[in-house]
Amino acid sequence: LDSHASSATPSAKIRWRLTTRFVAREGRRRTRSIIMSMKMTKNELVERVKSLEKELKKTGGGAAGQAKPVEAVEDPIVVPSWVAALVVLLTSVCIVPALSMRELTPSSSALSWPPSPLAVNVVLSGAGCLGTLYVIPHFKEKFIKACLFGIDLNKMTTRRDENGVLVRPYHGPKVPEAMGVISGMMFLVVMFLYIPFAFAHYYDKDPKDFPHNKLTEFVAALLSIACMCFLGFADNVLDLRWRHKLLLPSAATLPLLMVYWVNGGVTYVMVPPILSDILGESIRLGILYYVFMGMLAVFCTNAINILAGVNGLEAGQSVVIGMSILANNILQLNRLTIQAGRENHLFSLVFMIPFLATSSALLYHNWFPSRVFVGDTFCYFAGMTFAVVAILGHFSKTLLLFFIPQILNFLYSCPQLFKMIPCPRHRMPSLDPKTGKIGMSFCEFKPAELPFLGKVVYKVLRGLKLVYCVDEEDTVKMNNLTLINFSLYVFGPMREDWLTICLLTQQLLGSMLAFLIRYKLAAVFYAVVH
Repeated sequence: LDSHASSATPSAKIRWRLTTRFVAREGRRRTRSIIMSMKMTKNELVERVKSLEKELKKTGGGAAGQAKPVEAVEDPIVVPSWVAALVVLLTSVCIVPALSMRELTPSSSALSWPPSPLAVNVVLSGAGCLGTLYVIPHFKEKFIKACLFGIDLNKMTTRRDENGVLVRPYHGPKVPEAMGVISGMMFLVVMFLYIPFAFAHYYDKDPKDFPHNKLTEFVAALLSIACMCFLGFADNVLDLRWRHKLLLPSAATLPLLMVYWVNGGVTYVMVPPILSDILGESIRLGILYYVFMGMLAVFCTNAINILAGVNGLEAGQSVVIGMSILANNILQLNRLTIQAGRENHLFSLVFMIPFLATSSALLYHNWFPSRVFVGDTFCYFAGMTFAVVAILGHFSKTLLLFFIPQILNFLYSCPQLFKMIPCPRHRMPSLDPKTGKIGMSFCEFKPAELPFLGKVVYKVLRGLKLVYCVDEEDTVKMNNLTLINFSLYVFGPMREDWLTICLLTQQLLGSMLAFLIRYKLAAVFYAVVH
């Protein structure tokens, strides 16, 4: 804009000086908040300047015009990209010393050839993190040109009427959507490059000693993840129905379940000692166990997708769950002495490190104020990755413990998901333009017109004060049944980035509770906790 101002006419220069004076009066914090919240292109910034000129005219205009004082707005929490990359790299590098207590790979030295597969995995993950950080900004305009974009409804830049209500059709800065496909593709590239190093120690040995079953597990796992990335991207483009979203993850797990069966995966569950006299030491579930694992994949992919609606939440909760799985793998690798169990957790570990690296880079771009939307693609990719490592790593029940907030959100949402109570298309919270804070969103209905189960659920929820209701003659306005709205009901309206931090704190507390149940409470019922 400075270059434009230098070649402009005298009147344009005067307008530009007045505009800069107006912006200066708002203060540096206000200016930074505007730019960070809009992430404007050059054309959008020019339009913003014109709107500021109009505001100057309304407040008096001319050199003597005085701008109205504007209420200060807090800066968004912004982390420089190099800091985000450094944190991911240091975290990944610290994993190797944490695992040095036991020999994890056939290599005796990280400097020998072939190099340690785990060290190669960490290096490739760091490169994947930096690649994701770099590639996403360069593809933003391409996604927008392909009409893969959305509008952030909880921003002041989105068009509203004089009462602050969103005006349809929605109009505001375009935010590229489905950018989770880049994170997923970077993850797959890292894993494809890693496979040769994972089996490099067998190249000079007898082909009969090559672990074909392990290679098959790698390929089947990556096939299932790649299928879900493709199906998630198709969902973003075609807007699939919910029945398709339930069927597609089940189909994508079939290669995984076939490999699990061929490799002789266990299908039994241990019985607590207090019931062993009646049921025996274990119960063989057979095909029901495969049904459970298929349903696990469906739940993981959709549970993350349901708990969404604010900047950074989908990627953030996936990073917390991934870190919980990583911590569980490290803990088990230092506890277990059985080689098969250690190999299972090492398999999970080499998937989780690149997943966290690429997802953290995506989270940086998706954090408030979001420059990109992750889309259903990332939810499907993350959910399937968790399901893959839990199934082939043989800790599927432990994985469910890390999904405690998602399970609570699903149970709380059931009355709306199963049409007992009216469910709007979008249940995300809403912005109050007067305060700039996020508040609850509501559904409106007549209690007398609810079905029988709906009436019972409504009375129970209201009696237990689990919902916020506003009575209006014969209708009721009730907050939408999501964990996000419930958190706003309990803690009150808050800024969007602090809302995300609040929800991610709940996710972290849920993981801490999961570890307590897995390693302390389980010891009450089982003599040996593996």
